[in-house]
Amino acid sequence: MDKVLSNKKIIALYVLPSLLLILAIVYIPIVLTAYYGLNEWNGIGAMTFVGLDNYLALFKDTTFWNSAWHSLLLAVFSGISLLLYLIVAMVLAARIKGANLFRKIYLIPMLLSSVAIAQLWLKIYHPTNGVLNSVLESLGFANPPAWLAESSLVLYALFIPILWQYAGFYILIYYAALKNIPASLEEAARMDGANALQIAWKIKLPLVMEVIKVTIVLAVVGSLKYFDLIFVMTDGGPNGASEVMASYMYHEAFRAYDFGYGSAIGFFLLVICLAVTWVIRKLTASKDTIQYS
Repeated sequence: MDKVLSNKKIIALYVLPSLLLILAIVYIPIVLTAYYGLNEWNGIGAMTFVGLDNYLALFKDTTFWNSAWHSLLLAVFSGISLLLYLIVAMVLAARIKGANLFRKIYLIPMLLSSVAIAQLWLKIYHPTNGVLNSVLESLGFANPPAWLAESSLVLYALFIPILWQYAGFYILIYYAALKNIPASLEEAARMDGANALQIAWKIKLPLVMEVIKVTIVLAVVGSLKYFDLIFVMTDGGPNGASEVMASYMYHEAFRAYDFGYGSAIGFFLLVICLAVTWVIRKLTASKDTIQYS
């Protein structure tokens, strides 16, 4: 067995199928997207090479930058929400009564498709007979807003179901990380007189910090390229008030049939995601030695 594992040709033979698959579904499409962005193309006819015109046009496109701002806001809210998810996970990991039931409840949104979640929240946000406005009217609010029809509210109204959709995913990650902390550390801290808040801040938080860093990258990058629920609920409306970069890319490519410009948006979105990932990794890089006071 050791001879087989040390044979580089056999190792290459085993790695080759996975490498070809990754090339076919990841790297080749990225290269093709970048190339299509250099052309004017309607997706059917011949392509006309226009160089960097599509990419330069992005910097003058106010609609694109508005959509980028909306994606950035979603990323910020997603990053902040991780703190709430961590607190919930800490509570669930503290052996409270009914923790297993609550954990299952939080995981329910993960079992639903984005379309089902969108339809559910469309019923909640319905301006006349929706659940939310019915509750507000029963509380004395005479004219509750049309949540998905007002430009000043629609984006923040969409953030709620998006963050709710992924709450269970991050809570489960944090819960698993917290449960892997040896119970002896917590018991020793209690014997030394530490309270629950000190244990959470001085022991649990540092030990799950690497997991937190990973979830920050997942949440922020995932928010920058988010598409499906926004597309189903508002399609970027009204008047582009909920447009994000991914939905704007879709509209340009598959509605306006400008696949060259849509590809340029897609490739630029990839560059932004890579840059944000690099920045987050640099900002959260661990030092060789860490001292806790």
